[in-house]
Amino acid sequence: MLSAFNARKPLAILLISCLNIALVCAFIGCKTNSGSTTEKSEPKIVNIVNFIRLLEPRDPKITEDVLYQTVVKQVAMMKEYKLGGTFLLQYDALMDPRYQKLLKSLPAETYEIGGWWELPQPLVEKAGLKWRGRFPWDWHADVGFSTGYTPAEREKIADVYMADFKAIFGYYPKSVGSWFIDTHTLNYLYDKYKIVASSNCKDQYGTDGYTLWGGYWNQAYYPSRMNSYMPAQNEEKQLPVPIFRMLGSDPIRQYDTGLGSSRQGVITLEPVYAKGGGDSTWVNWFFQEFINGESLAFNYAQAGQENSFTWDAMAKGFALQMPLIARLRDEGKIRVETLEASGNWFKKNFKTTPATAFTVEHDLPGENQKTVWFNSRFYRLNLLWENNSLRIRDIHLFDENFPSIYTTQKATSNECSFFTLPVVDGYLWSEKQGLLAGLRFKTLVDGKEELLKGGDPVVTSPATGKLHISWPLADGKGKVEMDIDEKTVKISVKGDQVPKWFLGFDAAKTESLPFKAISQNRMDCEFEGMKYSVKTTTGTFSTPTDKNRFVISPADNVIELDLSNSK
Repeated sequence: MLSAFNARKPLAILLISCLNIALVCAFIGCKTNSGSTTEKSEPKIVNIVNFIRLLEPRDPKITEDVLYQTVVKQVAMMKEYKLGGTFLLQYDALMDPRYQKLLKSLPAETYEIGGWWELPQPLVEKAGLKWRGRFPWDWHADVGFSTGYTPAEREKIADVYMADFKAIFGYYPKSVGSWFIDTHTLNYLYDKYKIVASSNCKDQYGTDGYTLWGGYWNQAYYPSRMNSYMPAQNEEKQLPVPIFRMLGSDPIRQYDTGLGSSRQGVITLEPVYAKGGGDSTWVNWFFQEFINGESLAFNYAQAGQENSFTWDAMAKGFALQMPLIARLRDEGKIRVETLEASGNWFKKNFKTTPATAFTVEHDLPGENQKTVWFNSRFYRLNLLWENNSLRIRDIHLFDENFPSIYTTQKATSNECSFFTLPVVDGYLWSEKQGLLAGLRFKTLVDGKEELLKGGDPVVTSPATGKLHISWPLADGKGKVEMDIDEKTVKISVKGDQVPKWFLGFDAAKTESLPFKAISQNRMDCEFEGMKYSVKTTTGTFSTPTDKNRFVISPADNVIELDLSNSK
């Protein structure tokens, strides 16, 4: 997964020995949904992205030849299954004749060659700057990433990379990816070199020192010109380069892994992980939900692996995924294309960031959680069904005027953090062995709060950009109906025996909560100097009895939240 895999590499090697590589060949169905693009259906897009480094200074056994042969094997297996994809080159690998020859031999109509934006010593020094790293490639945020340099230095670095790339391949790359790229660099790469797509890391907290938390979950978004991690709300303030989220997170389990600690684990589509992309049961489950779950405009997943993990570690998972992806493509259930092609498609279909969803209505065998991730240009929302109850696990608001410190300033530590505006945070505000933060659906029984219980939710899309969820309550007490669009969430309970219900917020930690003032129809918040608010157009907030609790009560069995952060 990430560049700095010091802490994860021994675990990855241990896990890989336990891989279950049996390919489950069960049929994965595909339903037809109403689309929110100019196409008639919601495409399920898969990018196979492999990015390439020249060297690995953390393990003497991982030689330059081992890394090169890893890419050779990736190419061979992709060719075997007639799968195209994207190879992103770090500068040191770009300048290596072996990679140049290998990648130039690939048919341009099937394979894309782009840039991987980690900055090794040869690139920095050729730009006339002093190298401050411990090794010729250093994964620390203040050395190996654009965040570690001034805006003027970033432009010099970009000019060197682009000039050498064009000298080798005859054109400028159309896709440039990294775990994170600062906004100034992205603006410059678009304005001067006309890149059409970018990618950044999945949401994670502290993994390898990199935190990206609260952003547009999975899928892709147009970033603010002020903040590469923050989706823009208006076309005039957005950078028209869609950023695709990498790695294919487990929609249920990734969010909570490492709960209560400063760093998360990894449960993703990456083929080196035995509890994710290296396990046949997990992989087939992931693609089943990816294809069948309601997704609104489109659904997206990135497959592939960086060569730093080596072929020995990824071979079994890679061999599991490639034939499955090829079969699903041949059955017309997914679309496999380059990152550039996805970027062009996104720009053709969306003037601003669309509303999307990732829905899981069937869990892994033996488990019984369900989830819905909803994104729009204004907010993200996560619903989690667990033990027959429903918790709103996450709400973060987006504001294009919220700046990133890295847009104009250098990173001053080996770690890097990107955030949006929290309203509900089920990870940071929870305890490892205790209360899990969230908004819960509750009722009063003999004056005591109890959770509403229910059955399996049904998730549909009644119109473009709109999600409808119907959750039947237990004992025939009606149904919770939720209508979600890009600005609002409307919740009602309908039936003959509707209980007296409300939404109750609880959090285990108080020091990081952003709530500043709560009135009847408005909750004012502040995070890192940015003020924002949540409003009720129907229903009321109640003043909390302590810092870590509030209640939202319905009016005529309806709560409607305005999450557009309107002033």
